[in-house]
Amino acid sequence: MYPRWNRPGALNGSNRFATALEGVDLDNHGTALDRSGHPNPVPRVVGKIRRKHPVQERDIQFLRANTDRPIKITVPGPFTMAQQAQNDFYRDEEEMIADYAAAVNEEIRDLFAAGANVVQVDEPYLQARPEKARKYGVAALKRALKGVQGTTAVHLCFGYAAIIHERPSGYSFLSELADTPVEQVSIETAQSSLDCSILRTLPGKTIILGVLDLSDANIEAPETVAARIRRALPYVTSERVVVAPDCGLKYLSREVAFGKMDAMVKGAKLVRTELARKQGA
Repeated sequence: MYPRWNRPGALNGSNRFATALEGVDLDNHGTALDRSGHPNPVPRVVGKIRRKHPVQERDIQFLRANTDRPIKITVPGPFTMAQQAQNDFYRDEEEMIADYAAAVNEEIRDLFAAGANVVQVDEPYLQARPEKARKYGVAALKRALKGVQGTTAVHLCFGYAAIIHERPSGYSFLSELADTPVEQVSIETAQSSLDCSILRTLPGKTIILGVLDLSDANIEAPETVAARIRRALPYVTSERVVVAPDCGLKYLSREVAFGKMDAMVKGAKLVRTELARKQGA
């Protein structure tokens, strides 16, 4: 059973891992403001944050036993979890974030040992709270990835389009990731019509490029998706692009979600064909 405030999905992608940690009071929740400024029930930190046991290891073991294809899993980031918690124990937020980072590091190591090919750290609050992120976020990500052997990614977004309707045209925190060991950076470009020139600031990183507008239930034409891919290519080589949806697919109907994913695949094929033709010319 979950406490009412801790029902699955209450903290979106964070709650399963965040509430499995030692130092959290699950019976008497705290309150924190979400990225839109609304108060939400959140875990209340009453002791030192520690990982008591692997949280998602069995998920990877199950998946690995049933496929020989590359597999990927996500974990909530230390900075984001700290923004989604009420601190009633630590002297300051920086200290709390460091312990969250240590817990994430332990989890990532176990996920790779269990057979994961890619582990992604979800850090939407790096974008939502860029000033704090510059103080603590980069150091926390480095700590979370310290000594990790395997392909790692970090995801930043503007929030679920079904909830956050006002979307900036550029990231407030992104180029700072150039100085981190993460290999892949997951962003969204469709819903915000992102100015992709910022990708110049991430040399050497693979870009997981969001190209589906999830604020619109209409299914894109493959050419629309292709155009969104093309606008990134002046700033990042095609070899370093992984095409993906923007953030928030779960709020769409299954039919619309599948239709958009089909358009994404077809749009990517259009661009691959164009690139192959240019290389052969």
